[in-house]
Amino acid sequence: MSEVAIIGAGAWGTALALHADRAGHRVTLYARNRWQPGTENPRLPSFALPPSIHVTSALPETADAMLVAVPMQHLSETLARLRTAAPLLLCCKGLDATALRLPTEVAQAHGFSAAVLTGPNFASEIAAGLPAASVVAAEDAALRALFCTLLAGPAFRLYGNADPVGAQLGGAAKNVIAIAAGVVMGAGLGENARAALVTRGLAEISRLAMALGGKAETVAGLSGLGDLVLTCTGPGSRNFAYGLALAQGQPSLAPGAPMVEGPVVEGIATAASLHARAANIDLPICHAVADLLAGRLTLHAAVAKILARRVPAVEKQGRIS
Repeated sequence: MSEVAIIGAGAWGTALALHADRAGHRVTLYARNRWQPGTENPRLPSFALPPSIHVTSALPETADAMLVAVPMQHLSETLARLRTAAPLLLCCKGLDATALRLPTEVAQAHGFSAAVLTGPNFASEIAAGLPAASVVAAEDAALRALFCTLLAGPAFRLYGNADPVGAQLGGAAKNVIAIAAGVVMGAGLGENARAALVTRGLAEISRLAMALGGKAETVAGLSGLGDLVLTCTGPGSRNFAYGLALAQGQPSLAPGAPMVEGPVVEGIATAASLHARAANIDLPICHAVADLLAGRLTLHAAVAKILARRVPAVEKQGRIS
Protein backbone atom coordinates (compact mmCIF):
# COMPACT_ATOMS: atom_id res chain seq x y z
CA MET A 1 0.00 0.00 0.00
CA SER A 2 1.34 3.43 -0.98
CA GLU A 3 0.45 6.98 -0.05
CA VAL A 4 -0.91 8.60 -3.20
CA ALA A 5 -1.73 12.31 -3.36
CA ILE A 6 -3.88 13.61 -6.21
CA ILE A 7 -3.86 17.35 -6.83
CA GLY A 8 -6.98 18.52 -8.61
CA ALA A 9 -10.52 17.32 -7.91
CA GLY A 10 -12.10 17.79 -11.30
CA ALA A 11 -13.65 14.84 -13.09
CA TRP A 12 -10.28 13.33 -14.05
CA GLY A 13 -8.63 13.80 -10.66
CA THR A 14 -11.66 12.34 -8.90
CA ALA A 15 -11.73 9.34 -11.24
CA LEU A 16 -8.03 8.71 -10.61
CA ALA A 17 -8.63 8.96 -6.86
CA LEU A 18 -11.36 6.31 -7.10
CA HIS A 19 -9.09 4.09 -9.18
CA ALA A 20 -6.13 4.46 -6.78
CA ASP A 21 -8.41 3.69 -3.85
CA ARG A 22 -9.65 0.51 -5.55
CA ALA A 23 -6.01 -0.44 -6.14
CA GLY A 24 -5.53 -0.47 -2.37
CA HIS A 25 -3.59 2.75 -1.86
CA ARG A 26 -4.11 5.40 0.82
CA VAL A 27 -5.43 8.33 -1.20
CA THR A 28 -5.51 12.03 -0.44
CA LEU A 29 -7.38 14.24 -2.90
CA TYR A 30 -6.55 17.93 -2.94
CA ALA A 31 -9.57 20.09 -3.80
CA ARG A 32 -10.07 23.83 -3.73
CA ASN A 33 -13.65 23.27 -2.59
CA ARG A 34 -14.16 20.40 -0.14
CA TRP A 35 -17.27 18.27 0.15
CA GLN A 36 -18.41 15.62 2.60
CA PRO A 37 -17.16 12.01 2.29
CA GLY A 38 -19.80 9.72 0.86
CA THR A 39 -21.24 12.44 -1.37
CA GLU A 40 -20.77 13.10 -5.07
CA ASN A 41 -18.29 15.52 -6.53
CA PRO A 42 -20.36 17.83 -8.74
CA ARG A 43 -17.60 17.57 -11.37
CA LEU A 44 -18.17 13.80 -11.59
CA PRO A 45 -21.79 13.10 -10.64
CA SER A 46 -23.03 9.57 -9.85
CA PHE A 47 -19.74 8.59 -8.18
CA ALA A 48 -19.67 9.13 -4.42
CA LEU A 49 -16.24 9.22 -2.81
CA PRO A 50 -15.76 6.51 -0.18
CA PRO A 51 -14.69 7.62 3.32
CA SER A 52 -11.30 5.99 2.69
CA ILE A 53 -10.36 8.88 0.37
CA HIS A 54 -9.24 11.89 2.39
CA VAL A 55 -10.21 15.23 0.85
CA THR A 56 -8.27 18.33 1.83
CA SER A 57 -7.72 21.87 0.63
CA ALA A 58 -4.08 21.94 1.79
CA LEU A 59 -1.49 21.10 -0.85
CA PRO A 60 0.30 17.88 0.14
CA GLU A 61 4.03 17.93 0.83
CA THR A 62 4.79 14.24 1.31
CA ALA A 63 3.57 11.10 -0.42
CA ASP A 64 4.99 8.08 -2.15
CA ALA A 65 3.68 9.53 -5.40
CA MET A 66 1.75 12.60 -6.55
CA LEU A 67 -0.63 12.86 -9.48
CA VAL A 68 -1.25 16.40 -10.75
CA ALA A 69 -4.65 16.48 -12.45
CA VAL A 70 -5.38 20.20 -12.70
CA PRO A 71 -6.42 21.79 -16.02
CA MET A 72 -3.42 22.55 -18.22
CA GLN A 73 -3.75 26.32 -17.83
CA HIS A 74 -3.47 25.97 -14.03
CA LEU A 75 -0.47 23.61 -14.06
CA SER A 76 2.24 26.25 -13.79
CA GLU A 77 0.68 28.08 -10.84
CA THR A 78 0.04 24.76 -9.08
CA LEU A 79 3.63 23.58 -9.47
CA ALA A 80 4.89 26.99 -8.35
CA ARG A 81 3.16 26.40 -4.97
CA LEU A 82 4.17 22.75 -4.65
CA ARG A 83 6.95 21.82 -2.23
CA THR A 84 7.71 18.14 -2.51
CA ALA A 85 10.34 15.58 -3.46
CA ALA A 86 7.70 12.95 -4.33
CA PRO A 87 7.65 11.48 -7.85
CA LEU A 88 5.22 13.42 -10.04
CA LEU A 89 2.80 12.17 -12.68
CA LEU A 90 1.22 14.92 -14.77
CA CYS A 91 -2.36 14.06 -15.77
CA CYS A 92 -3.27 16.99 -18.01
CA LYS A 93 -3.13 17.57 -21.76
CA GLY A 94 -2.34 20.60 -23.86
CA LEU A 95 0.15 23.45 -23.90
CA ASP A 96 0.60 26.30 -21.46
CA ALA A 97 -0.92 29.29 -23.22
CA THR A 98 1.63 31.75 -21.81
CA ALA A 99 4.92 29.98 -22.53
CA LEU A 100 3.66 27.45 -25.14
CA ARG A 101 5.11 24.58 -23.09
CA LEU A 102 4.02 20.96 -22.81
CA PRO A 103 3.27 19.63 -19.29
CA THR A 104 6.72 18.12 -18.73
CA GLU A 105 8.33 21.34 -19.99
CA VAL A 106 6.28 23.31 -17.44
CA ALA A 107 7.44 20.90 -14.73
CA GLN A 108 11.08 21.29 -15.77
CA ALA A 109 10.73 25.07 -15.60
CA HIS A 110 9.70 24.67 -11.95
CA GLY A 111 12.54 22.27 -11.14
CA PHE A 112 10.58 19.00 -11.29
CA SER A 113 11.26 15.83 -13.25
CA ALA A 114 7.91 14.26 -14.08
CA ALA A 115 6.20 11.54 -16.09
CA VAL A 116 2.95 12.14 -17.96
CA LEU A 117 -0.23 10.05 -18.13
CA THR A 118 -2.02 10.23 -21.46
CA GLY A 119 -4.33 8.08 -23.55
CA PRO A 120 -7.94 7.40 -24.54
CA ASN A 121 -9.68 7.66 -21.19
CA PHE A 122 -13.03 9.21 -20.26
CA ALA A 123 -13.14 10.01 -16.55
CA SER A 124 -16.56 8.49 -15.97
CA GLU A 125 -15.46 5.11 -17.34
CA ILE A 126 -12.29 5.04 -15.23
CA ALA A 127 -14.42 5.95 -12.20
CA ALA A 128 -16.75 3.06 -13.00
CA GLY A 129 -13.86 0.62 -13.29
CA LEU A 130 -14.49 -0.16 -16.96
CA PRO A 131 -11.61 -1.59 -19.04
CA ALA A 132 -9.15 0.98 -20.34
CA ALA A 133 -5.53 1.42 -21.35
CA SER A 134 -3.21 4.38 -21.15
CA VAL A 135 0.42 5.48 -21.47
CA VAL A 136 2.94 6.59 -18.86
CA ALA A 137 5.57 8.56 -20.75
CA ALA A 138 8.95 9.69 -19.41
CA GLU A 139 12.56 9.50 -20.47
CA ASP A 140 13.41 8.09 -17.01
CA ALA A 141 12.76 4.34 -17.10
CA ALA A 142 12.53 4.07 -13.32
CA LEU A 143 9.87 6.78 -13.19
CA ARG A 144 7.84 5.05 -15.90
CA ALA A 145 8.07 1.73 -14.07
CA LEU A 146 7.05 3.29 -10.75
CA PHE A 147 3.78 4.73 -12.05
CA CYS A 148 2.95 1.76 -14.29
CA THR A 149 3.26 -0.50 -11.24
CA LEU A 150 1.46 1.89 -8.91
CA LEU A 151 -1.62 2.52 -11.05
CA ALA A 152 -2.03 -0.62 -13.15
CA GLY A 153 -5.02 -2.81 -12.32
CA PRO A 154 -7.10 -5.62 -13.79
CA ALA A 155 -9.20 -3.11 -15.75
CA PHE A 156 -6.55 -0.43 -16.34
CA ARG A 157 -3.58 -1.45 -18.47
CA LEU A 158 -0.61 0.90 -18.57
CA TYR A 159 2.18 1.01 -21.13
CA GLY A 160 5.52 2.74 -20.55
CA ASN A 161 6.80 5.02 -23.30
CA ALA A 162 10.18 6.74 -23.56
CA ASP A 163 8.90 9.50 -25.88
CA PRO A 164 7.15 12.08 -23.68
CA VAL A 165 7.23 14.70 -26.45
CA GLY A 166 5.32 12.55 -28.93
CA ALA A 167 2.92 11.28 -26.26
CA GLN A 168 2.09 14.78 -25.03
CA LEU A 169 1.66 16.23 -28.51
CA GLY A 170 -0.73 13.41 -29.37
CA GLY A 171 -2.78 14.15 -26.26
CA ALA A 172 -2.78 17.89 -26.97
CA ALA A 173 -3.43 18.05 -30.70
CA LYS A 174 -6.19 15.44 -30.70
CA ASN A 175 -8.39 17.90 -28.79
CA VAL A 176 -8.04 20.42 -31.62
CA ILE A 177 -8.82 17.77 -34.24
CA ALA A 178 -11.86 16.77 -32.16
CA ILE A 179 -13.21 20.33 -32.31
CA ALA A 180 -12.83 20.14 -36.10
CA ALA A 181 -14.63 16.78 -36.12
CA GLY A 182 -17.48 18.33 -34.17
CA VAL A 183 -17.64 21.21 -36.62
CA VAL A 184 -17.80 18.78 -39.55
CA MET A 185 -20.64 16.82 -37.96
CA GLY A 186 -22.45 19.94 -36.79
CA ALA A 187 -22.31 21.29 -40.33
CA GLY A 188 -24.05 18.13 -41.53
CA LEU A 189 -21.16 16.87 -43.65
CA GLY A 190 -21.53 13.24 -42.57
CA GLU A 191 -19.56 10.29 -41.28
CA ASN A 192 -17.46 9.93 -44.43
CA ALA A 193 -16.12 13.45 -43.95
CA ARG A 194 -15.41 12.77 -40.25
CA ALA A 195 -13.49 9.59 -41.08
CA ALA A 196 -11.36 11.44 -43.64
CA LEU A 197 -10.79 14.27 -41.15
CA VAL A 198 -9.67 11.91 -38.38
CA THR A 199 -7.24 10.19 -40.77
CA ARG A 200 -5.82 13.50 -41.92
CA GLY A 201 -5.68 14.63 -38.32
CA LEU A 202 -3.51 11.66 -37.43
CA ALA A 203 -1.14 12.59 -40.26
CA GLU A 204 -0.98 16.16 -38.90
CA ILE A 205 -0.16 14.97 -35.40
CA SER A 206 2.61 12.73 -36.78
CA ARG A 207 4.15 15.68 -38.64
CA LEU A 208 3.87 17.82 -35.54
CA ALA A 209 5.50 15.24 -33.28
CA MET A 210 8.41 14.60 -35.60
CA ALA A 211 9.00 18.32 -36.15
CA LEU A 212 9.21 18.95 -32.40
CA GLY A 213 11.38 15.96 -31.50
CA GLY A 214 8.85 13.16 -31.00
CA LYS A 215 8.39 9.88 -32.85
CA ALA A 216 5.78 8.94 -35.42
CA GLU A 217 5.36 5.47 -33.89
CA THR A 218 4.25 7.06 -30.62
CA VAL A 219 1.43 8.85 -32.45
CA ALA A 220 0.35 5.52 -33.94
CA GLY A 221 -0.36 4.18 -30.44
CA LEU A 222 -2.71 4.86 -27.55
CA SER A 223 -1.53 8.41 -26.91
CA GLY A 224 -2.14 9.38 -30.54
CA LEU A 225 -4.46 7.23 -32.62
CA GLY A 226 -6.32 5.75 -29.66
CA ASP A 227 -6.95 9.11 -28.02
CA LEU A 228 -7.84 10.74 -31.34
CA VAL A 229 -10.49 8.15 -32.22
CA LEU A 230 -12.12 8.34 -28.78
CA THR A 231 -12.17 12.14 -28.67
CA CYS A 232 -13.50 12.54 -32.21
CA THR A 233 -16.28 9.96 -31.87
CA GLY A 234 -17.12 9.41 -28.20
CA PRO A 235 -20.36 11.05 -27.01
CA GLY A 236 -18.64 12.17 -23.81
CA SER A 237 -15.96 14.19 -25.63
CA ARG A 238 -16.14 17.82 -24.52
CA ASN A 239 -14.03 19.01 -27.45
CA PHE A 240 -16.17 17.24 -30.03
CA ALA A 241 -19.34 18.52 -28.32
CA TYR A 242 -17.96 22.06 -28.41
CA GLY A 243 -17.24 21.88 -32.15
CA LEU A 244 -20.66 20.37 -32.79
CA ALA A 245 -22.42 23.16 -30.87
CA LEU A 246 -20.28 25.80 -32.55
CA ALA A 247 -21.26 24.60 -36.03
CA GLN A 248 -24.92 24.42 -35.02
CA GLY A 249 -24.84 28.11 -34.21
CA GLN A 250 -25.29 28.29 -30.44
CA PRO A 251 -25.07 32.06 -29.75
CA SER A 252 -22.77 31.73 -26.73
CA LEU A 253 -20.26 29.84 -28.86
CA ALA A 254 -19.78 32.40 -31.61
CA PRO A 255 -16.26 32.36 -33.10
CA GLY A 256 -13.97 34.53 -31.01
CA ALA A 257 -16.07 33.99 -27.87
CA PRO A 258 -15.45 30.42 -26.62
CA MET A 259 -17.22 28.94 -23.60
CA VAL A 260 -16.22 30.49 -20.28
CA GLU A 261 -18.38 28.35 -18.02
CA GLY A 262 -18.81 24.63 -17.49
CA PRO A 263 -16.28 21.86 -18.11
CA VAL A 264 -12.89 22.85 -19.49
CA VAL A 265 -12.59 22.43 -23.26
CA GLU A 266 -8.82 22.05 -23.49
CA GLY A 267 -8.76 22.24 -27.28
CA ILE A 268 -9.67 25.94 -27.24
CA ALA A 269 -6.43 27.08 -25.58
CA THR A 270 -4.44 24.31 -27.27
CA ALA A 271 -5.50 25.46 -30.74
CA ALA A 272 -4.11 28.94 -30.16
CA SER A 273 -0.92 27.59 -28.55
CA LEU A 274 -0.23 25.11 -31.35
CA HIS A 275 -0.95 27.81 -33.91
CA ALA A 276 1.79 29.92 -32.31
CA ARG A 277 4.37 27.23 -31.51
CA ALA A 278 3.95 25.30 -34.75
CA ALA A 279 3.29 28.21 -37.11
CA ASN A 280 5.71 26.87 -39.72
CA ILE A 281 4.53 23.23 -39.58
CA ASP A 282 2.00 21.95 -42.12
CA LEU A 283 -1.07 21.59 -39.87
CA PRO A 284 -4.04 22.80 -41.95
CA ILE A 285 -6.73 21.44 -39.62
CA CYS A 286 -5.17 22.76 -36.43
CA HIS A 287 -4.46 26.16 -37.96
CA ALA A 288 -8.00 26.40 -39.36
CA VAL A 289 -9.50 25.64 -35.94
CA ALA A 290 -7.27 28.26 -34.33
CA ASP A 291 -8.34 30.85 -36.90
CA LEU A 292 -12.01 29.95 -36.42
CA LEU A 293 -11.88 30.24 -32.63
CA ALA A 294 -9.99 33.55 -32.84
CA GLY A 295 -12.57 34.97 -35.26
CA ARG A 296 -10.07 35.21 -38.12
CA LEU A 297 -12.19 32.83 -40.20
CA THR A 298 -15.95 32.50 -40.52
CA LEU A 299 -17.44 29.08 -39.88
CA HIS A 300 -18.08 28.61 -43.61
CA ALA A 301 -14.50 29.57 -44.51
CA ALA A 302 -13.06 27.38 -41.75
CA VAL A 303 -15.03 24.34 -42.94
CA ALA A 304 -13.83 24.95 -46.49
CA LYS A 305 -10.24 25.22 -45.28
CA ILE A 306 -10.53 22.10 -43.13
CA LEU A 307 -11.83 20.10 -46.10
CA ALA A 308 -9.49 21.60 -48.67
CA ARG A 309 -6.25 19.77 -49.44
CA ARG A 310 -4.09 19.72 -52.55
CA VAL A 311 -4.25 16.36 -54.32
CA PRO A 312 -0.70 14.95 -54.40
CA ALA A 313 0.86 14.36 -57.79
CA VAL A 314 2.23 10.97 -56.70
CA GLU A 315 -0.14 8.18 -55.64
CA LYS A 316 0.28 7.23 -51.96
CA GLN A 317 -1.59 3.91 -51.84
CA GLY A 318 -4.54 5.34 -49.91
CA ARG A 319 -2.44 7.11 -47.30
CA ILE A 320 -3.56 10.61 -46.42
CA SER A 321 -1.11 13.43 -45.81
